Amino acid sequence: MKLFEVYPLYDVIPIKGEGVYIIDDKNKKYLDFYGGHAVISIGHSHPKFIENLKKQINKIIFYSNAIINPLQNQLAKKIQEHFSIKNYKLFLCNSGAEAMENALKLCSFHTNKKRIISFKNSFHGRTSAAIAITDNDNIKSPINKQQKVTFLELNDSKSLEEELKKGDVCAIVIECVQGVGGLDQVNEKFIDSLEKLSKKHKACVIADEVQSGFYRTGDFFSFEKFNLKPHIITMAKGMGNGFPIGGILINPEIKAKYGLLGTTFGGNHLACTASLSVLEILEKIDLKNKIIELEAYFRKKAKRISSIKKIKGRGLMLGIEFPFEVKELRRKLILEERIFTGGSSNKNLIRILPPLTIEKKHIDLFFNSLKKLT
Repeated sequence: MKLFEVYPLYDVIPIKGEGVYIIDDKNKKYLDFYGGHAVISIGHSHPKFIENLKKQINKIIFYSNAIINPLQNQLAKKIQEHFSIKNYKLFLCNSGAEAMENALKLCSFHTNKKRIISFKNSFHGRTSAAIAITDNDNIKSPINKQQKVTFLELNDSKSLEEELKKGDVCAIVIECVQGVGGLDQVNEKFIDSLEKLSKKHKACVIADEVQSGFYRTGDFFSFEKFNLKPHIITMAKGMGNGFPIGGILINPEIKAKYGLLGTTFGGNHLACTASLSVLEILEKIDLKNKIIELEAYFRKKAKRISSIKKIKGRGLMLGIEFPFEVKELRRKLILEERIFTGGSSNKNLIRILPPLTIEKKHIDLFFNSLKKLT
């Protein structure tokens, strides 16, 4: 049986990971500046992460959510220790797209409305409702286009108010730092308007932190830079360091009842252990100050390369924009310089999403290679 080919593949076969490096089947070492879409937060094969998972495997791997799993409560408590707003509740699932589906469903239940406001260049997942609110018609099938979605320009408060006045919006979905769309950011004035207008017109706000959460931007969640209290926060990628886990944090305004949501595998024992391990390891690093320092160092190094047009993003969720398409440059970075980077819907932009454990010496290696190729 052959694979159903939906990915263009680079000719690299990773067989091992060590810290910020990937090692292939020919024993070549690659610097990982992409982290598998911002998934690898604590580095590859972290010994404490592996030790914790092995211990859990020897106890129990999985059982139904119809019974008590104390690890879920431990994870909820641990996330709360890192998160600035109190009294949210946790529902666990398996991925970012699944988190968004659950978030949209809850907002529609809560408001009894069904239109969604999303933003240009957004990306929220590939499942039914999540892809409907993603600004890319090329990956939507007719069944996805049944959802009622309005796409607005990012930071356009006037258009947001005009749409909310119509009274049929259940949710506004926002990435404070856009990921796949190319690292554009919201501004404080717009977030202030969003907070006021959503309350006035009884619409929910969903903060999509799937890629930007778990300290990726320096704060635990990127929206914490602003005065915003979302109804729901979606999270996934960096929370499991490669083990599939996602979740939503739910504002106490939204009430739970039996049967409202459900999941077979979500919040299983191994998934919770993976996420608890990530948080345990991140706690031992002065992460916020470290990421601020690394971002500043990255921007300083970038200024020395004249072909770079702009640096976008925040923390270790960054984009390097060039005055040309970067497809060939990314190919050379992987195959000639052995450095993984990411692309985006902006064809002139390279996405940088390394493990949060990188050091300045790794940034030096990256820019030395970039200078050589440009």
